[in-house]
Amino acid sequence: MPVELVLLEDVKDLGQLGDRVRVADGYARNYLVPKKLAAPLTPTVLQQLEARKLRLQKEYEERVAVARAMADKLSRQSLTIAVQADEEDKLYGSVGPQQIVQALAEEGIEVERHAVQLEEPIRELGVYSVQLRLHPEIESTVKVWVVRA
Repeated sequence: MPVELVLLEDVKDLGQLGDRVRVADGYARNYLVPKKLAAPLTPTVLQQLEARKLRLQKEYEERVAVARAMADKLSRQSLTIAVQADEEDKLYGSVGPQQIVQALAEEGIEVERHAVQLEEPIRELGVYSVQLRLHPEIESTVKVWVVRA
């Protein structure tokens, strides 16, 4: 006999936070409700859920605003990374995401390593535009100068 519940969390292959779902009684009783992934459909639960949705939306908007501000700052940033290279401008080694993150840290900008979107490591001297994904919706580009040490 199906039971109607409201989801308190996103559940894969079932629904998103706040969705009303009909599931088997055993699935609800043994999995969803004990793990606090869903709750019975009551006015109190619906009020709590609406308050939580508003709080989550506000937090999301704050994260987006911070990411936009950082993207603006990064778009005006230029980094210089000094490395060893041979006469043909080929690097001994390469410049990867970690070196870019360290160079940004030296400039006072903290970025996660996974935010640096390099298809492959930089292996020659030159100027490169490196994409940074600061948020799923927000990307920025920073200019990286790879010069001889």
